[in-house]
Amino acid sequence: MTHKLPPNLLALFTARPPLRYLQPPDHAPEERKTSNIAGVAQYLGALEDYKETVPYEPTESWLQRKDRVKLEKKKRQEKLVLEGLLQKRDEDPNIRGDAFKTLFVARLSFDTTEKDLEREFGRFGPIERIRIVTDTAESKEDAKPRKKKKPHRGYAFSGL
Repeated sequence: MTHKLPPNLLALFTARPPLRYLQPPDHAPEERKTSNIAGVAQYLGALEDYKETVPYEPTESWLQRKDRVKLEKKKRQEKLVLEGLLQKRDEDPNIRGDAFKTLFVARLSFDTTEKDLEREFGRFGPIERIRIVTDTAESKEDAKPRKKKKPHRGYAFSGL
């Protein structure tokens, strides 16, 4: 079948000349001089000396580090809850309740009322308070003349 191939493809299948022989660059195996191979026993004395002079300091594995960081974070959070929130509550009268038990609800329809939110979230547990954020005092300079007045800002906070 190969005789039907064109000459440029037949040239790919032609035999090449053999490789020429070169002498190995190193010595013959019987002429080689290598060092004697010994066991580990000759190094045991050096290992004992190393043990005596260099103190052992264990390192922390990645699992131990992970556990340590987790415990440190938990302690910091407990400290913040005990100290930080109590101080902030004394400074700002608008802060009420525990920040870790407050739910933020965003993208509310402007038709939503507190009763709607209480009905939706009340089935998951008792709700302590609901606060839909509204504009406080809008000055005449900030108000746009043809802009429709919205009942609230579109988000709320709920304390559980």
